Amino acid sequence: MLARTCLAAVVALCPVAPVAAQPVAAQLPAATRSEDVIYGRRDNLALTLDVFAPKGKPNGAGVIICISGDFKSDKMYLGLAERMIFPEFLDRGYTVFAVMHGSQPRVTVPEIVADTHRAVRFIRASAKKYGVNPEKLGIAGMSSGGHLSLMMGVAGKPGDPKADDPVERESSKVAAVACFFPVTDFQAFEANPPQGFEDLFPLREFDAKAGKFTTVTPERRREIGRDCSPLHCATRDAAPVRILHGDKDKLVPLDQSERLIEKLKTFDVVCELGVKKGMEHSARQALPYLPEIREWFDTYLLEKK
Repeated sequence: MLARTCLAAVVALCPVAPVAAQPVAAQLPAATRSEDVIYGRRDNLALTLDVFAPKGKPNGAGVIICISGDFKSDKMYLGLAERMIFPEFLDRGYTVFAVMHGSQPRVTVPEIVADTHRAVRFIRASAKKYGVNPEKLGIAGMSSGGHLSLMMGVAGKPGDPKADDPVERESSKVAAVACFFPVTDFQAFEANPPQGFEDLFPLREFDAKAGKFTTVTPERRREIGRDCSPLHCATRDAAPVRILHGDKDKLVPLDQSERLIEKLKTFDVVCELGVKKGMEHSARQALPYLPEIREWFDTYLLEKK
């Protein structure tokens, strides 16, 4: 399954062709790693992220990479991302925050979105510790990771100044988003679902009267899908967005990105769509375009000289 690598070792939504072996540099960029940093908890289980700080001169900005495939997250994805993705950013002086989230089907997509909001809040609260400017954070991902990245970029939430937890006082907004072939509208998939969509997007809600989680109705499912869709959450306050999407993608159609970009333009949000001819829903095919993601962050996160 291609869900084995993404912009954050990510590819989501459906199984695809396996990623071909990639050449690995003889020596990865020197970085200091803080492993298994706990940013929150769900169902009494720790939610963690790893921090990779460049040993060279850091540029003061951070790139958050969603470790996500099929809306699942594990160390295998992280290992692939460390080899194939992180060097592009570490070489430029970015501090990389590799965020892992709860995995479906135990954890649903709305809960995974909530985990990601929590991660961004934690990173902002810890920015001084890790030597980054909390106002200079970008977020990136592929497919499911792209979806999560966009949710933070177009629907980041303000902090609660009255919260007892200092992390919850922080915003989950980011300064820039760059991603590959993201899901932007779950309702479109409801109307024309790809194979495996029902398993990928299970939903549940807690019934306080029954004291247990229950399966939602089709109507409620569509409502939740809308609330988890960047297309339906986007506002004029969205961060600058760049999406790269192939015109041969049979899993997440190109129009998912086209419609979001069209909507962002109506809000005068800075945004771009790079259509890659011949590219499928494939991490292997996406990796050569990583410099375009990094360049987007250079433009919107780094101080102009």
